[in-house]
Amino acid sequence: MIEVPDGWQHKEDSLRRSFQFADFAAAFAFMSRVAVIAEELGHHPDWSNSWNVVDISLCSHDAGGVVTERDVQLAQHINEVLS
Repeated sequence: MIEVPDGWQHKEDSLRRSFQFADFAAAFAFMSRVAVIAEELGHHPDWSNSWNVVDISLCSHDAGGVVTERDVQLAQHINEVLS
């Protein structure tokens, strides 16, 4: 069984989390930091941004669209960006 990182929900075959920031610039800066990590891991989130909110959904498309350890690892790294 997959261990769901703090703040994330395992819903509809993905890990999901919504992040709210002070403004658009802070949200975009967060996305930029996560993008660097995703490139390093070779695993990329499905995400959207609307002003100060970033919604992220993680699943492994190459594993049939389910949550794998790679998703958990990326979620943990994303949590570290916030700390």
